[in-house]
Parts: sequence; structure tokens; C-alpha cells
Amino acid sequence: MAAPRTRAGSGTQFLDPAVLGRIGNLQLLAKTVVDGFLTGLHRSPYLGFSIDFAEHRAYMPGDDIRRIDWKLFARTDRYYIKLFEADTNANFVVLLDVSKSMSYVSHSLTKLDYARYLAACLTFFSSQQRDRVGLVTFDSEIVEWVRPSMKHLDTVLHVLDRATAGRRGSLEAPLLQVTELLGRKGILVLISDFYEDPDKVISAVGPLRASGHDVVVFHVMDPAELEFPFEDPSGFEDMETQEQIPVIPLKLREDYKRMVSAHSEALRDRFTGNRIDYTLLDTSKPLDLALFQYLLARERLSKTR
Repeated sequence: MAAPRTRAGSGTQFLDPAVLGRIGNLQLLAKTVVDGFLTGLHRSPYLGFSIDFAEHRAYMPGDDIRRIDWKLFARTDRYYIKLFEADTNANFVVLLDVSKSMSYVSHSLTKLDYARYLAACLTFFSSQQRDRVGLVTFDSEIVEWVRPSMKHLDTVLHVLDRATAGRRGSLEAPLLQVTELLGRKGILVLISDFYEDPDKVISAVGPLRASGHDVVVFHVMDPAELEFPFEDPSGFEDMETQEQIPVIPLKLREDYKRMVSAHSEALRDRFTGNRIDYTLLDTSKPLDLALFQYLLARERLSKTR
């Protein structure tokens, strides 16, 4: 499903990766993107999500005054916020791949930068929903672990801000450890370039779903990895192993594109078969597709929880 487009001037320009790369403060970036996206979403034919009323809670500084129940205020002379189904507290944890291949770039942002910005935006949004937010960064093992808490937004953003891609990666060992670390069921967002065989990927991710977690997957790829636009014969280096491979691009382009398409389709089929939401993202494209797909997943999950 295509993401709804926001109106000009509503914040859409801040979804552009080229613009995001010029915003130095990760919390400002996340707030700008999320506020702009939600404003545009409310103005679009998609009137939002989680419209089923659940309960009230007392107004707190920083809450959106548009959600105050003014009829209840007239009766009680107190400010209360309307809570909806997706506002019920949940554990929300981003699982971010920081392996060496995530450092690849052919335009303004590396895959890791794009993934960090997406993780920051989703964490900021979930914190606004009063979720307990956490983070795991990993390569072949867990690099950083921020336990889910309603007070950990700043900590998560700080860890994301300093995240770097360094070592060779693998999904199985760190995700198995994540399964052991997370006792309470919650929403897990896995962001990776999935440089592994689809069967190995689902073998690594499957236990998270089997443990009762709701899993949302974002597959991030650079546009050059998707289209293979290279022309001149040259040596290509494997980002994980540093192996040099001589390649004549014109002879391999169509075979390469078919292979990439088959890989992403196999991942989609296996994730979908395990009731895991999957979205392929081009890191040169705006973040609105990822945000919209996450809102759709969250709305569905809130109704089945």
C-alpha cells in the first residue's frame, strides 16, 4: 500500500533523507519528522488510526490540547485526555543492525544513518504514546542494550546518535539473546539489510514471534544495491568480508536485479507466513512509507492484543 502524501508545507520536506542529514540533533529530527508526518496524515483522506475510544487520563504538560475532552471538562472542571486503543502502554524495542554492511552509501545517507533516523522517529512516536521504549544494537552480538522504560527516550536517542557500523554481522546469536533478555511481550521493530539467506533470517527472527512479541521488520537497502547502476568494469568489495570480486556490470545487471528481487520476495513470503510485518525501504526515499506502514501495523496489533 502506498503511503499517503501530506500537503505542501505540512512537514513533508523533513521526510527527505537529504534534508534529514543536515539536522544535527536527533531528538529535534525525530520530533520534526513525526509531527510533520502526523499533521499531514490528519489532513489526508487517512484520518488517522486507533479511532476506537478506550478511556481517559489526566492531562499532563506536553499533551496535545486537541485531545482534551472538553465536554468532560465542562462537567468536572478538570482536564482529561482521551486515550485510544493504541495508547495503552506497551513495551516498544528497536532492534538495530549495526554490522559493517550497514555503512554502505551511494547518496546522501548510509543505510545505518537512514536506519538510525527511522529508529529515532519510531521511538519518539512510541514515547509520545506512553510506551516503555528500549533499544538493542547488534552485529554478530549485542553491542548496546537499553532496557524498555517510559524514562528512556533520551537514552535511546543518545545510543542511536553514537551508533557506528564496524564488524561483520549475523542475526542468529544476538536475536537469540534478545529473546532471553525480553521477558515481557511487546512490539519489536527490527531494522536490517538482511545480508543472509532468507531461511537463516527467519530461523533467527522466528523465536521472537514464537515468544509472543509483535514483530515489525524494515529491510533497508541503498538504491545502488537495488538498481546496480554501475557501468565500468571494476573490483567490488564485499562489505562484510572485504573480499574483492571483479565484475563487468553490464553483463550482470539484469541477473543481479533478479537475484535481489528474489531475495526480498523470499523474505516477504517467509515473514508474512510467520505473521511478521515486512517492508522494503530504499534509503534515498522519504521516511513516510516506513512511518505509515508502522502505523498500520500498530493499529492492527492494538486490535488483536
